[in-house]
Amino acid sequence: MFRFLITLSILLSYFNCFSLASVVTCSGIVPMRYRNDKISITDFGGVGDGKTLNTKAFLEAIYRIQHLRRSGGTLLFIPPGVYLTGSFNLTSHMTLYLAKGAVIKATQDTWNWPLIAPLPSYGRGRERPGGRYMSFIHGDGLQDVFEKISFIGENGTIDGQGAIWWNMWRQRTLPFTRPNLIEFMNSRSIIISNVIFQNSPFWNIHPVYCSNVVIRYVTILAPADSPNTDGIDPDSSSNVCIEDSYISTGDDLVAVKSGWDEYGIAYGHPSSGITIRRVTGSSPFSGIAVGSETSGGVENVLAEHINLYNVGVGIHVKTNIGRGGFIRNITVSDVYMENARKGIKIAGDVGDHPDDKFNPNALPVVNGITIKDVWGTKVQQSGLIQGLKNSPFTGICLSNINLHGVAGPTSPPLKCSDVSGSAYQVKPWPCSELSGSQQTGACSNHF
Repeated sequence: MFRFLITLSILLSYFNCFSLASVVTCSGIVPMRYRNDKISITDFGGVGDGKTLNTKAFLEAIYRIQHLRRSGGTLLFIPPGVYLTGSFNLTSHMTLYLAKGAVIKATQDTWNWPLIAPLPSYGRGRERPGGRYMSFIHGDGLQDVFEKISFIGENGTIDGQGAIWWNMWRQRTLPFTRPNLIEFMNSRSIIISNVIFQNSPFWNIHPVYCSNVVIRYVTILAPADSPNTDGIDPDSSSNVCIEDSYISTGDDLVAVKSGWDEYGIAYGHPSSGITIRRVTGSSPFSGIAVGSETSGGVENVLAEHINLYNVGVGIHVKTNIGRGGFIRNITVSDVYMENARKGIKIAGDVGDHPDDKFNPNALPVVNGITIKDVWGTKVQQSGLIQGLKNSPFTGICLSNINLHGVAGPTSPPLKCSDVSGSAYQVKPWPCSELSGSQQTGACSNHF
């Protein structure tokens, strides 16, 4: 007990001395903006009793913001209460502000849910051919650099009531692809902060074809058995900052994407400049992932200070034949994982195809993957690095990695094929394809 008190005292002293100014953050890419004009959903007939349908109130409030265009934009205030609503579109120059105790809850009337066209980089719905259901809260075409959409709140909640959609998926009765909880398309200067997202029908937060996106201080929750409830999926987007968040879902916590097979190759819009920092979470699938839809290319991704508990794969870079594209300059560092099936997986045989029109000769190029400063406990398998015979993965750089097994001091060795690179101070010692020299070729600048 005495030792615990000493340790606690040291930690408290450390944090008391740790100035907020010294916290590294990427959130400055989108400055906060004060809104002079403020309206409440109750001004438009909104009723937070959990029973009244408020779709008309949200549509009228957002119509007012869009058409009056007050100087500096408008804040839409959601007071405490449970506001049941159908899906709706946001507009530019607005802040959606959820008070503490405010819940925006999706209706379970799936029959009247609007349909929209498939994403051009996917060619069809991700689950079903044809169109897809619009996300619960949606934004499209908000491209002006001075325009900003913000979810800011006092930890209010957006609840997708996804169970009805999950059951349709399990029963194979989905006519179209399930809706995301939040999706922004073709937009820029987005802030999502201090909000709880829960029970998404499909992916939770999906910025696609976007730039300058900040997602910070969010909590994302879904049951571990909820299908495809990815936490945050930046997709064909650039300059995305994801920080200081907790995610516990039924699929990947964060997955960087850029389109699906021949459609993503044709669209040709990479994801780049993605920062993932100080994220904690659990998932039966991946903690930090790239892919598997990477046909437009993924580059310049930094994930650091990540804490993972009860995960399927801690760090997962995944692609497949037919994807084409590239995955390069990916750095993952300062990761703690506990109770993982696999610690690290980099593989070229993961993911399905939209149709039979994909080109099997469209092989992904994977180069420059750095994983360092990783500590794992209760890791059942160290993992594997499996490139493609006709497109080997190069520049795989591993350093200062220690993965402890369930029954012994280390988990089984890392397995490799069709890869090259270097490993330094890695336990258990990896495959022979990764050189044991600290200063080897493409990895010499990464250790």
